[in-house]
Amino acid sequence: MQWDDVLPAVRDVIAEQQLPEDFLGVCQRFYFPLARYLLSRKQMHPMPLVIGINGAQGTGKSTLAALLQCMLENGAHKPCANVSIDDLYLTRAEREKLSQRVHPLLGTRGVPGTHDIELGLALFESLQRTPDYGVITLPRFDKARDDRKPVKEWSQQPLPVDFIIFEGWCVGAVAQPAHQLVTPVNALEATEDSDGHWRRYVNQQLAEQYPALFEQCDLLIMLKAPSMEAIEDWRWLQEQKLIVKTGGTGQGLMTHAQVKRFIQHYERLTRYILQEMPHRADLVFHLTEDHYIERATGSLAREMIL
Repeated sequence: MQWDDVLPAVRDVIAEQQLPEDFLGVCQRFYFPLARYLLSRKQMHPMPLVIGINGAQGTGKSTLAALLQCMLENGAHKPCANVSIDDLYLTRAEREKLSQRVHPLLGTRGVPGTHDIELGLALFESLQRTPDYGVITLPRFDKARDDRKPVKEWSQQPLPVDFIIFEGWCVGAVAQPAHQLVTPVNALEATEDSDGHWRRYVNQQLAEQYPALFEQCDLLIMLKAPSMEAIEDWRWLQEQKLIVKTGGTGQGLMTHAQVKRFIQHYERLTRYILQEMPHRADLVFHLTEDHYIERATGSLAREMIL
């Protein structure tokens, strides 16, 4: 696979993702060597290779996933399935029941405990174990409606696939030590979870239910944001793009103030991931405030000579 083979398709992805033209430099310097490494790794792996991508809101997980898929399919003719943990969210009705049964904050999508783990495991089973050629459906979530799309609107995925790209803000995360849950990290926890019930439930779900899902990953790549402040800015930028894309219609769209509150649901685990995950991820891309990569660390960075 050569850079010139994938360049036209990469340009299309950059335009589709509304990225500046000079993001091509990031693709050529970091993402293309990663795609070539994945090809070499796949030669020693008879099953579909599962690449986990972790990153806080707005770090560019879906962009990296799209670019890897673009390079592997266009440059090496290796079919990929692109799966987001967002597409495994419980339905709005299911989260409403959970909020009534366990804690009101569980009505908001995002934290561990608001995903359908059984759906995710069944999806990986279908992608990895189905030997015959055919098509399966990939679940999809509509953030503008804050609900899972009807099955008839799910994506069609031809089989077999060589790679499964699994991206999400908490992909690969591990539970916090119990003593770290005592002190609230923000106003949301202090006022709406003063007794810590919600955060203990979320942490327990992460410890007990999510390992089976995250163990599907053969490799873990992290897009590491420089700060929580940058994450908040980037998530608001995401919301602005969604507002433009949907024409400002959709029950799930948020104002800037609502985004600020929304981020607080994620803040505790996000901070812990930023602290803990870089020490064990296979590859860490360290991002600057303007979304570019300043360096790469981890065992894969050494193997790829980044």
